Amino acid sequence: MAGRREEKREDLKARLIEAARERIAKDGLANLRARDITQDAGCALGGLYTVFSDLAELVIHVNSATLKALEARLTLPETRDRPPTDRLRNLAQGYLSFAVEHRNLWKALFEHFPPESSPTPQWHLNEHLFLMDVIAEPLAELQPDMPPEDRAIRARTLFGAVHGVVSISLEGRFVGLPLERLAREVDELVQTIAAGADGAVFGGHVGLQFGQRFG
Repeated sequence: MAGRREEKREDLKARLIEAARERIAKDGLANLRARDITQDAGCALGGLYTVFSDLAELVIHVNSATLKALEARLTLPETRDRPPTDRLRNLAQGYLSFAVEHRNLWKALFEHFPPESSPTPQWHLNEHLFLMDVIAEPLAELQPDMPPEDRAIRARTLFGAVHGVVSISLEGRFVGLPLERLAREVDELVQTIAAGADGAVFGGHVGLQFGQRFG
């Protein structure tokens, strides 16, 4: 009996996550409403709170699924044997294409701030680390003498640079790039950073904001 109850709970959980994911993908995080989610999932409003403590926890699970999809996009097996600079270029293009194709889900990763009473759980913070790991791996080949802690900072710097360009461009900021030039400019940016292997091109401050957000 207990097993059946848990099975029904997991089914409801999956339906709520999928309903929230579809709502965010269509309308954005700011327009997410518990009543709409439960209606889409086919359950009463109170059913959401039998599975999640609040709406913020549900969004964390949606973001977790988004991160898994992003990780799959960035860790394609066929790119593993390519030169390190090419792998960094592929990572940047994969990140850009994911952001363009799944814009609202991608934005939710950076727009969601749980209330202080319910901080982001450590397991979810840990899920973001793959972004740094996949960058640090080719950097280790480009800069083999760099200490691991400095390489981790450089990975955040590179991510912060690419993410910043992508973000301000997709948001349509006046300093952003037109979409038809974005992929090319991101590629040039990564090649420039990779060429400056001694760190002379970009300082470590670029990735500081990202480090504070997910560090």
